[in-house]
Amino acid sequence: MFTGLIEEIGAVAAIAKTGRSFDLTVSAKTVLEDANLGDSIAVNGVCLTVTARDDARVTFGLAPETLARTNLGDLGKGNPVNLERSLLPTTRLGGHFVQGHVDATGKIKSFRPDRDALWLTIETDPALMRYIVTKGYVAIDGTSLTVVDTGADWFNVTLINYTQSKIILPRKKPGDRVNLEVDILAKYIERIQGSPAAATHAGMTPEFLQSHGFIKEGAR
Repeated sequence: MFTGLIEEIGAVAAIAKTGRSFDLTVSAKTVLEDANLGDSIAVNGVCLTVTARDDARVTFGLAPETLARTNLGDLGKGNPVNLERSLLPTTRLGGHFVQGHVDATGKIKSFRPDRDALWLTIETDPALMRYIVTKGYVAIDGTSLTVVDTGADWFNVTLINYTQSKIILPRKKPGDRVNLEVDILAKYIERIQGSPAAATHAGMTPEFLQSHGFIKEGAR
């Protein structure tokens, strides 16, 4: 589990392809301070397992499913990547609950400066937009951000000046792919709505969901 607050920007040091999968080695500093074999580190929002490390680099193994669902297959040597270690029970949750399980990729549609802030518009599959709501959370390349506006196949966010210097998004360009992870709560609520038995067992009946504003009257 992660928070979506990027700890540092690393760089791809090496990519070793083996069949349909490959090993990804990243140069880093902060995330290596207490990293052990088997630990989880989010790379561009993708939860990966540490398979090797030294004082300056960490290596992860990527499966075909990971390559198919994320943008990690687009990486080349020297490319910057967002890095975050998994959270501890004592960690301040300044972002939101991010699992590191990417739902899909989106494409950068545009950047728009707004004084020292930066607006970013992302296009994605309309089917994913049901989980992305105004003022809700979304993780873009592992960065926890608040959604401002949405459309049928797009949404936008705004990055303050401080955030721009701490993540890789401003270094990208229109047309680049980004990893997207929607708020897990939306998916659980949808599943509960579609399964009366599970909802009743959990105490989350349609009446409960309606009374707490999760569903509208007449939407059962």
